Amino acid sequence: MNKQALSERDICTKIINPAIQKAGWDIQTQVREEYTFTDGRVIVRGNITTRGTKKRADYLLFYKANLPIAVIEAKDNKHNLGDGLQQGIEYAQILDIPFVYSSNGDGFIEHDMKQGTERELSLDEFPGPEELWNRYKGIKEIKQEQEEIITEPYYFAPKDKIPRYYQRIAINRTIEAISKGQERILLVMATGTGKTYVAFQIIWRLWKSRKARKILYLADRNILIDQTIQNDFAPLKKVMTKIENRTLDSSYEIYMSLYHQLAGEESIEIFREFSPDFFDLIIVDECHRGSARDNSRWRKILEYFDSAIQIGLTATPKEDRDVSNSSYFGEPIYIYSLKQGIDDGFLAPYKVIRVGLNKDLLGYRPEKGKLDKDGEEIEDREYNVIDFDRNLVIDERTQTVAKKISDYLKNTNRYDKTIVFCVDIEHAERMRQALINENSDLVAENPKYIMRITGDNPEGKAQLDNFIDEDSKYPAIVTTSKLMTTGVDCQTCKLIVLDNNINSMTEFKQIIGRGTRLKPEYGKEYFTIMDFRNASRLFSDPDFDGDPVQIYEPGEHVDDVTPPDVAHESAGEYLDNNSDKDQEKRKKIYVNGVEVIILTERVQYYDKDGKLITESLTDYSKKNILNHYATLDTFLNRWNGETRKQAIIDELAEEGVLLDALKDEVGKDIDDFDLICHIAYDKKPLTRQERANNVKKRGYLYKYSDMAQKVIEALLDKYMNQGVIDLDDTRILELRPFDEFGSPLNIVKAFGGRQQYLEAIKELEFELYA
Repeated sequence: MNKQALSERDICTKIINPAIQKAGWDIQTQVREEYTFTDGRVIVRGNITTRGTKKRADYLLFYKANLPIAVIEAKDNKHNLGDGLQQGIEYAQILDIPFVYSSNGDGFIEHDMKQGTERELSLDEFPGPEELWNRYKGIKEIKQEQEEIITEPYYFAPKDKIPRYYQRIAINRTIEAISKGQERILLVMATGTGKTYVAFQIIWRLWKSRKARKILYLADRNILIDQTIQNDFAPLKKVMTKIENRTLDSSYEIYMSLYHQLAGEESIEIFREFSPDFFDLIIVDECHRGSARDNSRWRKILEYFDSAIQIGLTATPKEDRDVSNSSYFGEPIYIYSLKQGIDDGFLAPYKVIRVGLNKDLLGYRPEKGKLDKDGEEIEDREYNVIDFDRNLVIDERTQTVAKKISDYLKNTNRYDKTIVFCVDIEHAERMRQALINENSDLVAENPKYIMRITGDNPEGKAQLDNFIDEDSKYPAIVTTSKLMTTGVDCQTCKLIVLDNNINSMTEFKQIIGRGTRLKPEYGKEYFTIMDFRNASRLFSDPDFDGDPVQIYEPGEHVDDVTPPDVAHESAGEYLDNNSDKDQEKRKKIYVNGVEVIILTERVQYYDKDGKLITESLTDYSKKNILNHYATLDTFLNRWNGETRKQAIIDELAEEGVLLDALKDEVGKDIDDFDLICHIAYDKKPLTRQERANNVKKRGYLYKYSDMAQKVIEALLDKYMNQGVIDLDDTRILELRPFDEFGSPLNIVKAFGGRQQYLEAIKELEFELYA
């Protein structure tokens, strides 16, 4: 066998597959070829999106269905034996895989990720599944009883989803830690990455292995509990109950409860009706949250069931001088960040519209003797964005914000799900009214088009499920204060409006998390943040997507982790209600007759490095084209040498150069070639019609037969009208008007054969781009 003549795919099929089969690997159940583990980053420019390249390993080998153990990267035989190793190591780091192999068909190079060693193997020496598993067990010091828990399968049903790579890592690390006796575990996973599904698979495996027989799942909102029961936890419905009305039934195995439902009042702590050792496992969803009062309830429950394994789940671990998740649960056992989720293409990227109002930027000082709406003189001082809607209300400001939101939706889609975050409940109600007046036509069709959903309003809260429902048209726009900052799984939310003052990174992350879920089948591939209060400054804070760093140092007693005298930010409905009570304590000043206009507006995009870029689309595109092709000659050589021109366009798209978006600025009849030359190298662009006519004027066609001339003229017309790039794709000959010339075979014969046809097309492309 001449290995040098084999392609990479041939090396896999004819050499690597037989070698790993001979070693004992089952190709059907233990080997996944061309294993794709990301979806490719969504790239947004203007209103246009594309996908970046998906990450794909040549081979992923599984000891069990839930335990991948080795990556193999293959190269053709023109490469050295270890040329695929560095790529394989990169994939192994992402996938949490202990063994990496590279092969060019001559043998294998092995890299042991845990030991940091490498060795060369012949094709006959590739290790089998038991050998690798035993080596892994030895390195990790896994005992027999631990192995039984670690190898317990996932829940799986036909057509059901399977864990993504990062979910698998979170689940497996948790199971392995528990098998080794760790009793406090923290998982940090960005909003929208499936924490509840991860919790379900952890519960399933521990429950099936009988490591945990009685399990408690704690959350702080009814909607979180109900969504969990109906969706991810549905396979457990026969053994699961929701604790309600202070009723406890010890015959069940899985218990779902709200913190405060189980805690009860100070005089009646319901959880004490269970014995302290009743639960084997407790999972705390959104474990970062709680006011001082709620947090103490949360802690009382955990401290009472101290012997249980306790797992904290959060997207936003809280680490400050007053409270620390990590000091209770320990350092996170796994972190999957928002940036990683966006880079992998599992979360929606965002663009930010930063709107600066004159009174927000310059402040407002009432003229002397200015009266408020109650006829009282307004205190003579300068009011700023911190005051607006909290201490002082300017009617025109509310109207300007509502108009800007409405204008944006009118230019995109008025039924895009939108959440407007306001300072407090009263502000949310005024914003609802202002939005209604800007959208009276749609409100007349259905008064539920715009709703206020806050903790004090049962009519609004009753519409929460409809807002979440992807197929429900109403409500489309909701105003809120704190109720919807977290736990509301509205996967089709496309616009988040920030008209509240946010100083808490935890709250900011949670609000942004309302938009990060992808739903391409509903047209949701990115979301927009419209920021009126400069809250988006927090994107540049290192804490926004960094690892949690413990700041608070607890004292000797466990209680010190959350000092009882510290007033933390409240959560959920309590925050809305508390802000309402705070509102009663202070009297707001209402004023009108103040001119409020938009002074500045800036659109920023999420870059591939996770930063918000403020460059214009043209400048950004030019920079990225020049990163690939530093000079015009470099680009021309690549363009003329590339048979498939679309490959160049695809490569640039992965860097965020979206030519379709640029055409809106330059002109839609511009060829991609001209657009690139114009944007990057300042060359005057020619239209496609001008290029096609130039070819005809040069007399290039006359050297061909009549039939061939007609075919080339038709190709030029196709290019001129539709911008066909890959003219050498013979499938085009099956379309109109080429079918008038006969079959593709007859057309090719007019040029003397297939090879001559392809040479003629290559020459045509050269003439077009001369």
